[in-house]
Amino acid sequence: MEKIFFFYDLETSGLEPRGDRIMQFAGQRATMNLEPVGEPVNVLVKMTGDVLPNPGAIMVTKITPQDTLRDGMSEAEFCRYIAEEIFVPNTVAVGYNTVRFDDEFMRATLWRNFYDPYEWEWKDGRSRWDMLDVVRMVRAIRPEGINWPFTEDGKPTNRLELLTKMNGLSHEHAHDALSDVYATIAVAKMIRKKQPKMFEYLFKMREKNAIKKLVNLENKQPFVYASGRYANEFNKTTVAFPLTSGRNGNVLVYDLRYDPKVAFATCSAGHKDLARAARSVPEGHAANATLGIFPIVKEMCFNKCPAVAPISVLDTNDGWEKIGLSREQVENNLRELLEHPEFAESMREQYENRPEYPKAIEPEAALYDGFLDDLDRVKVAAVRNADAERLADFYPDFNDERLPELLLHYKGRNFPESLSEEETIKWETYRKARLERQAPKFLEELKKVYEKDEFVGEELKLYFESLFDTEY
Repeated sequence: MEKIFFFYDLETSGLEPRGDRIMQFAGQRATMNLEPVGEPVNVLVKMTGDVLPNPGAIMVTKITPQDTLRDGMSEAEFCRYIAEEIFVPNTVAVGYNTVRFDDEFMRATLWRNFYDPYEWEWKDGRSRWDMLDVVRMVRAIRPEGINWPFTEDGKPTNRLELLTKMNGLSHEHAHDALSDVYATIAVAKMIRKKQPKMFEYLFKMREKNAIKKLVNLENKQPFVYASGRYANEFNKTTVAFPLTSGRNGNVLVYDLRYDPKVAFATCSAGHKDLARAARSVPEGHAANATLGIFPIVKEMCFNKCPAVAPISVLDTNDGWEKIGLSREQVENNLRELLEHPEFAESMREQYENRPEYPKAIEPEAALYDGFLDDLDRVKVAAVRNADAERLADFYPDFNDERLPELLLHYKGRNFPESLSEEETIKWETYRKARLERQAPKFLEELKKVYEKDEFVGEELKLYFESLFDTEY
């Protein structure tokens, strides 16, 4: 089957993928020529009763919990829908900052609803892509033909609503998921028209195997790298070098914009956390400008579609000048770096020995604590395929310690009628304790919302009262 794009965007109840919830999901299929195919998708997902939304997020989207409860799908219904009808084989899931935000919400949602959190993005010819890093690299080294926005104080910005406005592209309602989808497609079309070679190259380079051919530790070569962690002044783009191995098969890369002697000096001073020290350049030590603190060593993840290109792309169109670097500067810094292999070893050890994240207090947040074995994968499939009646008497003997409690919560959120009397007590105890942890921050933010939008504030107040069964 021929590959097809699915551009998508989410509106959520907050910014934390494992704790907050998807409230709106919108998308549009498009051919490889970026022509829309079929009808757009635009659905709401019911807020679950164990979550208080961030009032600030509701102020932005204007989607209230009541809207989702009235018109939305349950999370279980939503996951079945996207698994069976949206992310079908050979789909390229693409959006604007989706890899670091929306995709994380998708993983967390699938996990707590007993779906594999990863298959939708790689299995059966599926893949993903992120237009934000494409925009960053195009702006940095091939900006011709596109009008680029700046903030009021003159700093470069790639905010979607400003990029569309500057170039006369339709974007009627920023922070409405479907409107953002159409805006992203319009930006993709613009880049493909103005810089077709760069567009096609970065599309091919979204796959981690293609990235590994350029960025690897067997044949170390400098490369061009656009990342949100780099400085605005140089359009988030630099020349990096594969330094040493990172976690989970990834690679640590060094920003060749900076003189390695700065990092060496910090390390030789006996800093307790060498990796932390080397990841940042103190103010006043940055090359060409005072940049403040920016990463000098960072971990590049092959599965996050990083925007990378061979260093040769800088040899035309004044590429070196555009990113504030020279070949001589890069070569000098690289020579110094290679003369101190002990620095790379220090970085590798420090990254490997970084403290583990605290153990999650609830299974919904334990997504990254490990993979399921084959036996549990079969049982998980049985859970998601069971209706309320079947779930009432379904107690799989899971091997993974996260799953029994996750099943109780899954039933409570999606099929409360399947809970026994004892399970209902457990679910309500968990739910109320979770809400009580969230309540102080929610109520503090609610006061601010009332000052700006009384209607939204009143809706959130009523929702809070409904969950706590009390007046506020």
